[in-house]
Amino acid sequence: MGFWASLCPAVFLLLLLSTTLMSETNNTVNQIMKSAPLIDGHNDLALQLRRYFNNNLTGLDLNTLKKTHTNINKLKEGNVGAQLWSAYVLCSSQYKDAVRLTMEQIDVIKRMCRKYDEFNLVTTSEGIRNTTDKIACLITIEGGQSIDSSLAALRMFYDLGVRSMSLTHTCHTPWARSTEERSDIVPPKSSLTDFGQEVVWEMNRLGMIVDLSHTASDTAKAVLQISKAPVIFSHSSAFAICKHRRNVPDNLLKMIKKKKGLVMVNFYCGFVACQKVCNISNVADHFDYIKKIAGYKSVGIGGDYDGAVWFPQGLEDVSKYPALIKELLRRKWTAGELKAVLRDNFLRVFSKVEEVKAKLKNVAASEKEIPLNEITNKSCRLSLRDVFPTANSGHSLWKTVPPAFTIVCTVNTYIVSLILTG
Repeated sequence: MGFWASLCPAVFLLLLLSTTLMSETNNTVNQIMKSAPLIDGHNDLALQLRRYFNNNLTGLDLNTLKKTHTNINKLKEGNVGAQLWSAYVLCSSQYKDAVRLTMEQIDVIKRMCRKYDEFNLVTTSEGIRNTTDKIACLITIEGGQSIDSSLAALRMFYDLGVRSMSLTHTCHTPWARSTEERSDIVPPKSSLTDFGQEVVWEMNRLGMIVDLSHTASDTAKAVLQISKAPVIFSHSSAFAICKHRRNVPDNLLKMIKKKKGLVMVNFYCGFVACQKVCNISNVADHFDYIKKIAGYKSVGIGGDYDGAVWFPQGLEDVSKYPALIKELLRRKWTAGELKAVLRDNFLRVFSKVEEVKAKLKNVAASEKEIPLNEITNKSCRLSLRDVFPTANSGHSLWKTVPPAFTIVCTVNTYIVSLILTG
């Protein structure tokens, strides 16, 4: 009895010391995240708003929404200072109504960010910096299928406030190759076609961030070689840690470092641990590895919440980001490195993209069009070049007009010819 009694003071002191150290660590995490509120590179809440509510915002309270990984209260608890909201539409919409559906997703993001006082819709890096008491909202498009192989559509999306676009999703576009092979989608003739290069250069000219998540490795390499501005992987992890095709291999990590770009680590267990179950330590391993290969200035956070189903124990939703910072602190990451990961690295990339735009301000908008023979499904594409087509000219406006209108046009043409010839 005396032996155990003699241990009580020592046990008490250990418990007190442990509690004190834990409190100090939590305070350090809080101080870091308050001084550098997180900019997260990818969130699919808008997809869930369509899925559960058909984009109807009147029937829900986003402060306490429970169906999703994301709500306003959780964002605040997670110290999120800015969020890139994904306007994503399914690959099955390619060659159909992808442009319309994307506009609807942009619309719901803009309505959401204007409805709630906690949000502030921004379109510049300065807008993010100046948002100090709210959550800055930035719109990104996930998948080049959204522009329907049209540079004009790309420019219009920029005018609507889009500031980032991933070139592919889980399907090839006619001009860029995806990590995924699908039997219903014909791959392009090369990893990045001539028109694909035009897309990248036009994004550079506009000041739109090029996102390489979901692109094939050869596509990403080609983009890194030609882009005039830094690029990002908005929600990808390290291939060396989890050998999934969606993750970034070492050769691309080294190119990202050279290009001063960014890999924003995805939290989805399938990409973190190549299985359904994982934990914070597994996620932190990716941060450590990317830091080792590309440096801490190449690392960011792109949780992919509401875009996947299996998230790490301890990182179940957007309120849990502080737990990751705590783990990285335990692994001897410095406060300066963590502030860069949380915020400064993305702001550096975005600012550089804007600088490139400024340098290209006298460059005219590209008027290149994708060759029609590179479009697999032409049934939904209408050519307006020739109202009176030849027999072999393909789709035209003339084929779409009703017979009565054809007769009227013919009569009018005949009358005009009589007048002109006297």
